[in-house]
Amino acid sequence: MALTSRKYPEKIDLDNCAKEPIHIIGKTQEYGVILVCDPLSLKITQAGANSLEYFSIAGNELLDEPLARLLGEEQVSFFKDKLAVKDTALPLQVKVNGKDFLLLAHFSGINLVLEFEPLEEVSDSFFFQKHLTRILNKLQASGSIAELCRSAALLTQQIFGYDRVMIYKFDEEWNGEVVAERKAPEMESWLGLKYPATDIPPQSRALFLKNRVRMIADVHYTPQAILPEISPLTEKPLDLSHLDLRAVSPIHIEYLINMEVGASMTSAIVVGGKLWGLIACHHRTAKFISYYQRESARFLAEMFSTKIALQESNNFIKNTEVSEKIRNQLVEQIRERNGLFEALAEGPVKFTDLISCSGGALYFQGEWKFCGSVPEKEKMDSLLQNFIARKEENLFFTRKLSELFPEADSYKKKISGLLSLRLAEDKYILWLRPEEVENVNWGGDPANKAFYDEEKKRLSPRKSFSKWSEQVTGVSKAFKDYDISVVKTLGENISHILLARQRHEIEALNEKLLEANKELELFSYGLSHDLRAPIRGLEGYLQILTEDYGHSLDEDGQKLLKMGSDLIQKTHSLIDDILSYSRISQLGALRLQEIPVKDLINEFLEMINVRANYPHTRLMVQEDLPAMKGDRRMLLQLWSNLISNALKYSAQKENPEVQIGMTIKNEEQVYFISDNGIGIDEKDFGQIFESFTRVAGKDFKGSGIGLAIVKKIIDKHRGEIWVESAGNEGTTFYFYTNPGEGK
Repeated sequence: MALTSRKYPEKIDLDNCAKEPIHIIGKTQEYGVILVCDPLSLKITQAGANSLEYFSIAGNELLDEPLARLLGEEQVSFFKDKLAVKDTALPLQVKVNGKDFLLLAHFSGINLVLEFEPLEEVSDSFFFQKHLTRILNKLQASGSIAELCRSAALLTQQIFGYDRVMIYKFDEEWNGEVVAERKAPEMESWLGLKYPATDIPPQSRALFLKNRVRMIADVHYTPQAILPEISPLTEKPLDLSHLDLRAVSPIHIEYLINMEVGASMTSAIVVGGKLWGLIACHHRTAKFISYYQRESARFLAEMFSTKIALQESNNFIKNTEVSEKIRNQLVEQIRERNGLFEALAEGPVKFTDLISCSGGALYFQGEWKFCGSVPEKEKMDSLLQNFIARKEENLFFTRKLSELFPEADSYKKKISGLLSLRLAEDKYILWLRPEEVENVNWGGDPANKAFYDEEKKRLSPRKSFSKWSEQVTGVSKAFKDYDISVVKTLGENISHILLARQRHEIEALNEKLLEANKELELFSYGLSHDLRAPIRGLEGYLQILTEDYGHSLDEDGQKLLKMGSDLIQKTHSLIDDILSYSRISQLGALRLQEIPVKDLINEFLEMINVRANYPHTRLMVQEDLPAMKGDRRMLLQLWSNLISNALKYSAQKENPEVQIGMTIKNEEQVYFISDNGIGIDEKDFGQIFESFTRVAGKDFKGSGIGLAIVKKIIDKHRGEIWVESAGNEGTTFYFYTNPGEGK
């Protein structure tokens, strides 16, 4: 059965145990019994197969029966009152058929789950208070984290009497190490041994965050089925994540038996919401710990977790104080110097002083600056381009670089640890740590995590947990949270300084641009005046020459006079276009308003007397053209230039046509002006919007600025314009505007 099935898989072995859905295992341990009820009616919907043993009533007989059949009306009424105010955190003492039980209630989805555990007599009424006092006093007196771990192991063994108690700490890859141990004298010590992450798979670690104390009273127990396995209320397997009685994975049971463990209790050590480690208790024979004892274990683990968190916070603050002073000095150097290279690598304090490292590298816009022990430039180029630059995160770190980037194996003695900070696409700061060869002692060979069991015909957990030593290479000292924090803060500081400098440079540049625009405006009008004066003089002389001597010139002379007059008019037009382009470039904020497009079109057509000047052109304007938002003067020029071109370049056709309308393209409202004129070659599409560019040939008049003006107006209105055309088959210009609030 696949692991994605609605039920717990029928077959579990080491091939699929990493995906084993242990939260829906569908069975319980046998030191208690469970019932599941509909919370509204309190009718029993599911029952443990061992109900007969505890209640003297078979589980099947209890299904669909009211809970009052077991507890009686008085106890059920009291329980209902507790449910009504959601007061189910503490257990209730109840009687069922003359037997005393502790009743633990909680919800699994919409199912009300009830755990019944036989109530044990406590000989000493102050038993638990004494334990709590010892826990508080002992942990308060512990100084370092190592001493805390030793104290927690000692307390746990003294209070609960397990043969072996271990403090098991996870590393960043979820491998575990026994960092403290208390054991029976004759037992082999496992102190200092490491265990691979696969020994406690991810789903098991996740469950420890939900139910922080887990007891297995007897590894040789008989699992008790929940009847039926599928909840009638949800039609899904029952989620047993919060149940103390939840049955155990058969793979884990086999693992414990191979370790010669008869019973266990494990408490989660949670620091900052993350599983820091475990208090793991092993006993060589079956051992039951009552609910109230387990609550003492929970309290001990929570107190221990709090003390660990406090110690780690103190260590963080202590280490941060030193690095913060260095960071502040670096920030001052960056503020005082213009070049980042010089500020970070050549001042009294260097960036490599910020955290413990053997070398570092700065990469800014293609240039390297190396400090300390660093591989050759070619290797650093490859590391940056083929690995670091491809990382999505701006802050990246690893202590096993060669595992992630095999090429780094050739220089792992210099770089096994890497912390990289991306300031921009072409700006990086790298801190480097060398290889630290480490001798690791494992609890059994980590490469032989399993063996094939001929009897069971499947992979089974390893049987040997003897010390197995391994020399680990290509690994550096780990980067700590305070290293990451101070580097991240430095990156933010540098970004703020660079942004402030850029803002200052942009403001200075804007002032220069404003001044240049004023000068350009004066120059434009001065140029217009200076150019027009001699042209007007020349125009006057030509007019006198035409009026006084034109009749005496031959045909060639009169043609020359006409050509001169045409050139003067063309020069006037060119000056007007240059001034228009200049004005549009210099204008600041747009004067936005809603403008009926038909008004703009009609105004231009009347201005040029279209019927008189283009009598043969068929002009088709869509009736329901929507209004545009923009600067009216600019938009009038936009429509004028485009319509003028369409009329001009189609006029020589036998049946010239110009069509103006609106369509939808890519969910955008797009205007178009189409003609059946001479068309534009596709190779010229890229240059027609450039100034002084003409592709129409000598048969058509023009300055080559008209479409450049159109493009400038479109850009001002945050729009887009493009052309579709084929040579001699007409042209269509499409455009839209999106001015927003103007710019």
